[in-house]
Order: sequence, then structure tokens, then C-alpha cells
Amino acid sequence: MPPPPPRLRARSVAVDVTGDLLTRVPDEVDPREVVSWLREGDGMVGWGRAAVVRTRGPERFTAAETWWDGVRHRAEVEDEVRLPGTGLVAFGSFAFSPGSADDSVLTVPRTLIGRRDGLAWVTQVVVDDEPWPTGHPAEMLARTNPHLGRLDPLVELPGTVAAQDWPQVVARAVRRIGSGVVDKVVLARDVAVRHRDGDVVRVAPVLERLQARYGATWTFAVDGLVGATPEMLVRLQGGRARSRVLAGTIRRGTPAPVPAAAPVPTTALVPAPAPAPTPTPVPDPTTTDHPTDPRLRLVSSVKDLEEHAYAVRSVADALAPHCTDLQVPEAPYVLELPDVYHLASDLTGRMVSGATSLRLACALHPSAAVCGTPTPAAATLIEELEGMDRGRYAGPVGWVDGSGDGDWGIALRCGELAPDRRSLRIFAGGGIVAASDPQAELAETEVKLTAMRHALGLLPEPS
Repeated sequence: MPPPPPRLRARSVAVDVTGDLLTRVPDEVDPREVVSWLREGDGMVGWGRAAVVRTRGPERFTAAETWWDGVRHRAEVEDEVRLPGTGLVAFGSFAFSPGSADDSVLTVPRTLIGRRDGLAWVTQVVVDDEPWPTGHPAEMLARTNPHLGRLDPLVELPGTVAAQDWPQVVARAVRRIGSGVVDKVVLARDVAVRHRDGDVVRVAPVLERLQARYGATWTFAVDGLVGATPEMLVRLQGGRARSRVLAGTIRRGTPAPVPAAAPVPTTALVPAPAPAPTPTPVPDPTTTDHPTDPRLRLVSSVKDLEEHAYAVRSVADALAPHCTDLQVPEAPYVLELPDVYHLASDLTGRMVSGATSLRLACALHPSAAVCGTPTPAAATLIEELEGMDRGRYAGPVGWVDGSGDGDWGIALRCGELAPDRRSLRIFAGGGIVAASDPQAELAETEVKLTAMRHALGLLPEPS
């Protein structure tokens, strides 16, 4: 059972914030206490812990929401800004599997700086009768972190399954699909990274590099889980729910440099999604005017279209009990990104169930985009073949406010700090269907590992 909810007092005031929000994160802050949710430079960055709950098992979402309901209903909130993300806010990340040994977490930062649509704020939170911090919140915005650009010296080590052995894992999955066990399964692999000198790995510089290079993704940090996800599991705001499904990927551009300690060559740069889901016109597959156009190959790929259809169907089925006017596209669009193309679909609906964003995230997890179809059989096959505990990789990550609104992405293109904070695991995966090629699936994981390898300084700057 989670602990009894504390009595919190939160105060949000309008301030003038210019420049990079991450520069305000003090360097001495425990890296596991840094939180962020950023996109195109706006969003929220915070640190400290006013309250935290850790849950495990099949009831991890329910237990966390019960705790949060108690916190928000007991809280005293002064909010002069009244925007999504002001007032009392909890950041969360949840383990992929109910059997994971990793904790799922909801945490309320003591200090939170936010910016949206040109308006900015600072939220401060105290517990019970603690005094408010001295000075005006705007005073903290004058300082910047002079060490934000300094990278920690890190080295890469093999993960649970060595890269050269990954095609064999994929081949086993393809055989199981052929025997009818599942229609699709999403398999992931990890890579180990540790501090060369045994010191604590700082997360603020990692977030800074992710935001700078992959600004159109959602750059997140919660309890040592850091990354930049292109996939929105669910956004709930003003009674409308929205989910973006990305499944089906093809590389564009030239191969990326090989990290010094990487076991195999990296084949491309990780995608950074466009600021808005603007469809890219797809060439007519009946013509021969674009024989080498990767968009044409993607939209004509039976494997990718099949993978995408499974993912969309699973999200639509999960949203249906909570929404009316559920809009499900008949076909995906091609989302053009700097380094890859994705098949993408945006689903929207009007909420009628009264569920919070956290409850919707629970209902949607795991989608076929990160697990497979049918979900129970795919989850069993994942545990059989991957050989690792995913932890919070591919689980919901995001935030929820006092009204229940919030954003929850899928924890992709990410890494998770070890409890000693001196090492971390980075992850990448891909959807496996009957038509999957094992070598191509290895290459896809290398594409997706590039984001964290670059952010951690394991890859040189591109020319």
C-alpha cells in the first residue's frame, strides 16, 4: 500500500523567463530529482522532491492514482497563472511490466519552472507548515548553470544481448509468429553505459543535448529516466483526448559515425518529429517517378503497414470506452523527420468517462506499438526472448496536474540511471512481424540508439 498522502501547499506565480529552461537546473542537484517535459524549448523543468510515491505490480497505476487523488484533494493551491502545468503537478514514469523489479514513480518537485505560449511561471511547493522559500521566485531565474555544456566521460559496454546476437533473437520471434503464437511482438535490447571515473552521471547536460538536437520530441526526465520520445501515448486537456501512434520506420540520410565502444556500426540518426503532425504527400505507388523515394517504399511496405495497423487498433480499442466522437484515421500519413520517415496516425476523442490522464495512460498501456498483438501473448514472448527487465523503458512517462489533465508519452529513445547513479542502460526496440528481416531489425535498433549515444557524448558531432 502507498503511504498516506502528505499535505502540500503549492504556489504558481507569473515570471519573465527567456532562454533555455534547463540552464536554471543547479549542478549540485541529485540527478534523480530532476524532472522535465520539454518540446521546442517550452514545457517544464524542475528539481527537488516535495512528495514521492513508489508502486509495483499489476496495481501500480491504480495505487499511484489513489495516492495522487489524496494529495491533490488535500493540497492548498495558489495559482495566478492557470495554464496547463501550473498549480500542483506530479511527474511520473511507470514500469513496462507488472512483474518488473523496478519501481513506478510519481513525484512532486519542490521547484518547477514552466513556459507555454509565451507565458512563464514558477511553482514552489512546501510540505505541511514549512516556510516558503525566501525571496521572489523570479530571483532564481537570474542564475544559470555554468557546467551545463560539460559532458561526463562515459564508456559503452555490451548489454544483456550483444548486438551480433540480436538477429538470432529476432529470428526466433519470426518463427513464433509463423507458428501462430502472436501476430506481432515488439522486442527491445539494451546497452550499458558507465562513468569512466566512477562518478555520478549528471542528467541536465544529457537533457540539454537531447533538447538541442531533437527539439520537436518530448524531452523528459523522471527519477533518473531520461530521454526524448517522439510518441504521445495520450494528452488530456479541456475534455479532449489525443494519441499519436508511430509504427513503421524507414531511414533516410547517410549513416552516422560509429561510437568508440559500440559493438556494431550505427546506421543512421534517430528521428526528431515535426512540430505538428503535418502529412507529407506520399508518391503514388502505381507510378515509377520515385523508384528510390523512401516514402514510397514505406507506404508500400506490407511489414510496416501491418505493424502500424496493429498499433492503431490497440489504441482505438483502449480509448473507445472513455470517449465519444472518436476519430480514427482510415490510413496513416507519412511523418517527415530529419533522419527517418514514420507511418503516423493521430486519434482524438471527447472524454465522457471522467478518467484522469493517468488513468487513460493505464488503459492504453501497453499498446501494440511497444508490446504486440495479442497483448497478453506478446508480453509473455517478450519475457521469454528479451532476457532482460525493461524497467521503465517503453512505459508511460509524463505529468498530471491537480485537475487530472496532463501529457503521457511512451518512454522511448531513453536511458535509465542505476540506483548508484554511476551507470545507466539505454534502450531501443522494434516491431517484429512475419515479414521482418533480422538484420534490418538490428539496424533499426542502432538507428534508435543514436539519440542517447549522441546525448551522452558517445558519438562525435555530425559534420
